[in-house]
Amino acid sequence: MGLDRIGPGLLVKDLASGEDPQVAAIVRVMVALEADVILLTSVDYDRGGVALRLLAEDLAAAGIDYPHRLAFRPNTGMQTGFDVDGNGRIGDPRDAQGFGLFSGQGGMAVLSRLPLDEAASRDFSDLLWEDLPGAMLPEGMEPKLLEVQRLATTGFWDVPVVTDSGLLHLLAWHATPPVFDGPEDRNGKRNHDEAAFWRLFLDGSLPMQPTAGPFVLLGDGNLDPADGDGLREGMAALLTHPALQDPAPQGAHGRTEPAHHGKPGLDTALYDKIGGLRLDYVLPQAGLAVAGAGVLWPAENAPLSADLAAASRHFPVWVDVTLP
Repeated sequence: MGLDRIGPGLLVKDLASGEDPQVAAIVRVMVALEADVILLTSVDYDRGGVALRLLAEDLAAAGIDYPHRLAFRPNTGMQTGFDVDGNGRIGDPRDAQGFGLFSGQGGMAVLSRLPLDEAASRDFSDLLWEDLPGAMLPEGMEPKLLEVQRLATTGFWDVPVVTDSGLLHLLAWHATPPVFDGPEDRNGKRNHDEAAFWRLFLDGSLPMQPTAGPFVLLGDGNLDPADGDGLREGMAALLTHPALQDPAPQGAHGRTEPAHHGKPGLDTALYDKIGGLRLDYVLPQAGLAVAGAGVLWPAENAPLSADLAAASRHFPVWVDVTLP
């Protein structure tokens, strides 16, 4: 939702002021979305959860309550202690476990109308990249760096939501964009492996116990299976995993992109030079009943279109599931 800022505390300042136009646009979008549970990506983390509390207060004032909130410390901005980008310095944003101008920049958060089982929530964000079976490690990585380099750019979470029908597990992630690197394709390979993590997790091929279900895998995969940069087979393999279903949510914007291979209706983000890409996903467990799905991306000049454009270059993806 674009709730990241260039310095620590700035998001809290913007939320507390009550005068930030982007925050106001985000609140209106979230009220229109009216989700029972929402995963926010690109939201700055603070240890006390102050930003999430202030956002929840704004939402409550606008008519929608999210009394239950959770955010683990993300890998973004968490320094590795190594010169990862090879510029002769340590402590730069690219030297962190995940790119970040400061620790916690651009993390994730769950807001829910329903209770969250925080005690049963699991955070797999400390899994080392080299410990992923079949990892596509870039050549030339320093051995000592491999001993600390985590796979998750932001995080890998399992957050159970308490419903009247039992627990629904949210499997959440936000991957690195597969660009902004060099010929070693570090970010492209990492992006691929972040999607591979979930395939292997669902297969029971990782050290942690897989989630029995029911579950929904959701987040910003930062990879379009048909267009744009990146090792697209990574996302294509995840979308066709037998444990998942893809409801193929679509927006109503009516855009056409003849040069692209994917359907424009499936796009969830818009970039000036690249065009539309499908980067954000909500993938329920196979067998769950899906009552509806879509991308909150209306036609130009339709109600809410200006707020959506102001809130983020990514548009909200929603899926309604019916639990057994």
